Formats: sequence, C-alpha cells, structure tokens
Amino acid sequence: MPRLKRLSARQILGILQTFGFSVVSIRGSHAKLKREIEGRPSQILTVPLHRELAPGTVQAIYHQALRFISEQDLYPHFYGTG
Repeated sequence: MPRLKRLSARQILGILQTFGFSVVSIRGSHAKLKREIEGRPSQILTVPLHRELAPGTVQAIYHQALRFISEQDLYPHFYGTG
C-alpha cells in the first residue's frame, strides 16, 4: 500500500493550484485558498505555511480537499514514493 508523502506547504499549494485553487489571503502562518466554480458555492481550504507538515496535517488537508476534488485525481499527488 502506498505511503502518504512528506510534503511542505509550498508543495501542497502547488498541488491545489493545479486544481484551480488560488491563495486569497495569508494570516499568520496559514494561507486561505479559494476556488470559484460557476453556479456553485465558493470552495475554501486552509493550509498551514510550514516547511514540512506533520503526516496527520497532510492527511487532514487531503481529506478536506476530497470534498472538492475527486480521489482519483488527488491521490497520486499525496500518496506514493517520495
């Protein structure tokens, strides 16, 4: 079974930006990302801005993002080698 990747905030921001999210604000050590899809409510995610995120934090962000992005598309970015 593939393992959860060790990711930094910068890497996660890059992954989420490929799915149309953009940083709308930064407050303290957290970035708020937002994606607008016509005819639907705004989709908002929050990512802590740390060099390396704890595995539980990465997993929590992954599960939050699954509300808006299909698991088939998101899984390769968060699980596997690296």
